[in-house]
Amino acid sequence: MRAVDIIQKKRDGGTLSPEEIGFFVDGYTAGRVPDYQASALAMAIFFRGMSPQETVSLTRSMMGTGEVLDLSFLPGPKVDKHSTGGVGDKTSLVLAPLAAACGVFVPMISGRGLGHTGGTLDKLESIPGFRVGLSLDEFRTVLRRTGMGLIGQTPQIAPADRKLYSLRDVTGTVESRPLIAASIMSKKMAEGIDALVLDVKTGDGAFMKGFEDAKALAQAMVDIGRGMGKKVVALITGMDEPLGHAVGNALEVAECIETLKGRGPRDLDELSVELAAWMLHLPAGEPIDAARARIRKALASGEGLRKFREVIELQGGDPAVCEDAGLLPRAARTVEVLAEATGHVTKIGCAAIGQAAMILGAGRETVDSAIDPAVGLVLHKKVGHSVSAGEALATLHVNDARREDDAVSLVRSAIRVGPQPPPSTPLVRLVIQ
Repeated sequence: MRAVDIIQKKRDGGTLSPEEIGFFVDGYTAGRVPDYQASALAMAIFFRGMSPQETVSLTRSMMGTGEVLDLSFLPGPKVDKHSTGGVGDKTSLVLAPLAAACGVFVPMISGRGLGHTGGTLDKLESIPGFRVGLSLDEFRTVLRRTGMGLIGQTPQIAPADRKLYSLRDVTGTVESRPLIAASIMSKKMAEGIDALVLDVKTGDGAFMKGFEDAKALAQAMVDIGRGMGKKVVALITGMDEPLGHAVGNALEVAECIETLKGRGPRDLDELSVELAAWMLHLPAGEPIDAARARIRKALASGEGLRKFREVIELQGGDPAVCEDAGLLPRAARTVEVLAEATGHVTKIGCAAIGQAAMILGAGRETVDSAIDPAVGLVLHKKVGHSVSAGEALATLHVNDARREDDAVSLVRSAIRVGPQPPPSTPLVRLVIQ
């Protein structure tokens, strides 16, 4: 078997066998297949696509290049959630404690953000002392003790994905649906989970902006999960305005804590509860309404907040942030953006808000960019809210005054005010099982 023959077969529209895909992935991971041949195959896949069976084989091969966690020692269902990401998307920090409080084990291995704000790991690291770089043995211990763990991808998990992702980033093949789906699912399937809930975003602030593109990606990932014997559901959710009010790492952690106290923004509360309910439903078919009720009970009783406090302490963080958000990093100054007219908020440009947060230092322009955990912005209005001229639309949290004017300009241009509120749209657009 030769790498060049596999490239030519896919280039000409052929269907690769599991053996051919495994040979190529293993060879590339071990260094026997050079970057230029992996680039050629990625480009062939970009143009020719992959069948569902090929995509499952690619996912399985990538997963097989590293360790697949054995969590059979945990006495209960193992379920994770993955989001394709968006502005203010912070549901992991709410739903994981709620699901764990209801008896689901949540082994969450997350990534860092590239773009408007940090990923789940960056948000967690804004908690003083919090360690995301646990060894797999430490991770298992935390899972056993509190029912959840929140760590970064280790070198042992799907190393082929890390290598191939870096290559796709510089060869113009990031937007290939089978490569995206296999990248996401190879890491998730390596977690030793029984079931997976996918939150696939659509809209201005999403990776897949178009609904049909988001639906196709969601279906591809559900098909992979099923093909590998797992229970998977995908919720396609709106990202036409930021989720919640806070955009920025420490600001988002504070908002998640408020949500776990029952005082969070309606959209963040609603989506976190819905996703967590599906995490309860999938393993044993618990009726979704009953699952929602159990999650709501864990929220109202404070059990979810107790779980979050517990995992913060077990992973080296300061659990006192759950009582005093002032212990989180704080920016040197704040700047308000005021409404220039009276009316209703008709649009909040999600991408522009995310760009403003990145300019302030809340996100990364490159993988090497440093994140400032304290900066970001808080929206005081959501789409449909009424507003008076001179009222604050948003507050920016700023550490570098040189970045302030550009960020203010972006936020001002992103928030539009008109005479009438726009028609409301559901947060969850479609469920794919």
